[in-house]
Amino acid sequence: MNIFKYQIAAATILLAGCTVGPNFTKPDAKLPGNWCASNCQATKSSVPSAPTAAPINAAWWTSFNDPELVALEQRVASSNLDLKVASLRLAESRAERSITAADEYPTVNGNVSATREQASSNGVLGLAGAIDPASSQGTAANGTGAGVAAFPAKGKGSGIAPFNLFQAGFDASWELDLWGRVRREVEAADASVTAQEDARRDLLMSTMAEVARDYIQLRGTQTDYAITMDNLNAAKDIERVTRERKANGLASELDVVQAASQVSAESALLPSLTQQEDETINRLSFLLGEAPGALRTELEATKPIPPVPPAVPLGIPSDLARRRPDIREAEANLHQATAEIGVATADFYPSITLSGSAGLQALQFSQLGNWGSRQFSFGPSLSLPIFEGGRLKATLNLRKEQQQEAAINYQRVVLSAWHDIDNALTEYSSQQLSHDQLQATVVDDQKALKLAQTQYTAGTGSFLQVLDAERSLLSAQQNLTDNTTQISTTLVSLYKALGGGWESTYPESTTADSSSTPAQAQTSGKPSHA
Repeated sequence: MNIFKYQIAAATILLAGCTVGPNFTKPDAKLPGNWCASNCQATKSSVPSAPTAAPINAAWWTSFNDPELVALEQRVASSNLDLKVASLRLAESRAERSITAADEYPTVNGNVSATREQASSNGVLGLAGAIDPASSQGTAANGTGAGVAAFPAKGKGSGIAPFNLFQAGFDASWELDLWGRVRREVEAADASVTAQEDARRDLLMSTMAEVARDYIQLRGTQTDYAITMDNLNAAKDIERVTRERKANGLASELDVVQAASQVSAESALLPSLTQQEDETINRLSFLLGEAPGALRTELEATKPIPPVPPAVPLGIPSDLARRRPDIREAEANLHQATAEIGVATADFYPSITLSGSAGLQALQFSQLGNWGSRQFSFGPSLSLPIFEGGRLKATLNLRKEQQQEAAINYQRVVLSAWHDIDNALTEYSSQQLSHDQLQATVVDDQKALKLAQTQYTAGTGSFLQVLDAERSLLSAQQNLTDNTTQISTTLVSLYKALGGGWESTYPESTTADSSSTPAQAQTSGKPSHA
């Protein structure tokens, strides 16, 4: 009975056990009170899209009012291959957490065996007098007494004969978590799972932003192609007029050659634009897990560049650490590093393991169920680290350095996010201010070309003026298109910097389609302790 008292006392100590190592404290992100301190002034532009302090829209892509873009974004979570890999890594992290948490529980194993054995008469049994070489009588087994279940002898002086041994029983062990080592390991595993969850959210956010950028660039390329085609048709008209004027003696051969050269120059721009269009469609196809060109039918029709909304909600800076996944991931990594210090600290303390076994053993199967065939053992064991060659101390120092690294990385990620937002706001405002000047340049160049064409047709102007006006107009139109595209893509970058693009709950349902691997299907029941 005393041994049971000791076990009860040990269990009581377990319940009151301490947890060594530092407790995690949520770090202060140290963000500004207002994003709009210096770069959120309203722009005096024909594209007045001004930042506001309203709550950020998580589904920011809907603000472009482009149904095709919305449709593409809705397919990202279920189609992107990198996100599927991230989901599997998260599942692996959860499985590793379950493995770690299993150390909180006792281990129990059952065993049944039937063996044929030959014992040595010169071994331990002979030393204990298990067989008397001077006689042919065996000694009792299982503590049942002579004549009940004795070892069989081969003959006088010949040792123990081969015998059968039947056993059945179970054994159990439980290491008492007196110093919280297992609790710290589970805490670190939980933080690792959180980090993997936020890493997947960050990848989702980045992928959705990349889809939006590529889509906007595709529409910009298609707009450039349409502008180039319009200018090419105009150049062909000028070439035709020039040839007619030459036939009537009103133009020189040089004018005809220059007109034809302009047509060739603008025609040469089309293959490059077609290549850009194909490559952008392929990038979008890859992001959605499709083969090259799979989205061509869906995207080949020319559509305008998605316009920016009149107001861009920024939210408040204090929400950034909660909203931006890479900051959340860095915080979880810091939490994991802090908990692992506790694991390393607990290794300096002694460990106590409660173990026991109970079973049946007999030389004959028919006697296996007899009361006399029972055997058992119970008791605690103590393990105390005495000399490890400095391994434990070095491990603890390593964990402390890793925690400092994680803390500095957290500060770096927060500061980088702050810079991303500030730069995106500055660029967004600057590009809108440039838009009016570029638009005015296009209008002026259109007037100049029309005037040069009229003067040339009337014979009062040179063909060189027409060519210069054509080139200036094409360049101005391309610059305006690039600016319009850049305004929209910069807004995408701003939304990404603000941490928009993922919901508080990852869209698990969209990732479990019919083509998913079994590992992707997440069970909702409680995990087994087996």
